[in-house]
Amino acid sequence: MLNNIPQVTKNLLLLNVFVFILSLVLGGKGIDLNHLLSTHAIGSPLFQPYQVVTHMFAHAGFLHLLMNMWLFVMLGGYLERLWGPKRFFIFFLLSGFGAFLLQNAMSAYQLFELKAKISASGIDISTINYYITSTSSIQESLSEINNMGNISQSQATLIIDYVMQSNSSMLGASGAVFGVLAAFAILFPNQEFMLYFAIPVKAKFLVGGYFIYEVYLSFQNNPNDQVAHLAHVGGAIAGALIVLYWRKRDRTNFY
Repeated sequence: MLNNIPQVTKNLLLLNVFVFILSLVLGGKGIDLNHLLSTHAIGSPLFQPYQVVTHMFAHAGFLHLLMNMWLFVMLGGYLERLWGPKRFFIFFLLSGFGAFLLQNAMSAYQLFELKAKISASGIDISTINYYITSTSSIQESLSEINNMGNISQSQATLIIDYVMQSNSSMLGASGAVFGVLAAFAILFPNQEFMLYFAIPVKAKFLVGGYFIYEVYLSFQNNPNDQVAHLAHVGGAIAGALIVLYWRKRDRTNFY
């Protein structure tokens, strides 16, 4: 089966599977690889520039990996054959960056607001950041901060929100995969998919409906929803814009 998958698609698939297996092995030794590879919000003391790339290759669980890689191989392989390996790899990365930018725009804004409020309340934000980066868990960070003393209830609420927001992270290839979905729907809008293996649905309706649903979920304040819906939206927008730009710039090729 792997021999029938184009080279870049195959390599990205193997890389994602390898990172997932490695995360399970290291997890058994007490090392949280996903925490290191996932991207935190810009402005978080836990954010590192390399996370902008590495978050695309880590997944939260087997089903997360399976769904992303199934869609990626099925449609991404088709686009790679159409565009060639170099163009397809650039497209994958740019779609992932688009997902990162939209998701982090909101997270970074919330963090900077919390920072301003904490500083205005008279607490040194650098002290809070020190405890976040020097402890191994949210609970340990909050315990150390609580030992500072002389913290009012309103200050404590702000600090808890800031610690939680600083530790929140995003991981997975979903953003890049949504870019692939959007590109395929633009290039082959009338290609039919068998929804639930029984209902034929054209790509433009299936992907378009899925995109609108993700936009809707992005505005729902559900604390139990751990999915980065804005990343999906950002990846789809980035993928669509790239394809439309390529097609406008070079009408002699089927982009």
